[in-house]
Amino acid sequence: MFITPAFAQAAGAAPGGTDLLIQFVPFIFVFAIMWFLMIRPQRQKAKQHQEMIKNVRRGDTIVLTGGLIGKINKVVDESEVLLEVAEGVRVRVSRAAIADVRSKGEPVKEGE
Repeated sequence: MFITPAFAQAAGAAPGGTDLLIQFVPFIFVFAIMWFLMIRPQRQKAKQHQEMIKNVRRGDTIVLTGGLIGKINKVVDESEVLLEVAEGVRVRVSRAAIADVRSKGEPVKEGE
């Protein structure tokens, strides 16, 4: 007698549909910002570094990840170079250890 039915409870929206989409919009927005500010520039920088490592040649002055600076004496194969760190001191190093190319050397002459 004193209890009345709650008519307001039945007037709610159906679950799912656009409500679910509206809940995910902020997550999609944050991911898009992360993509353009963090992930994309890192990928571009990594691609440029791989291209730089691929194009090293004899005579280039390079810096290794450990800080060693030297001049490339010979490109041994796709994964190694012969680095001259001092007069008469040559070291074989992996191309993956190259951090930077400081100066480009002269191209190899056709007769050699």
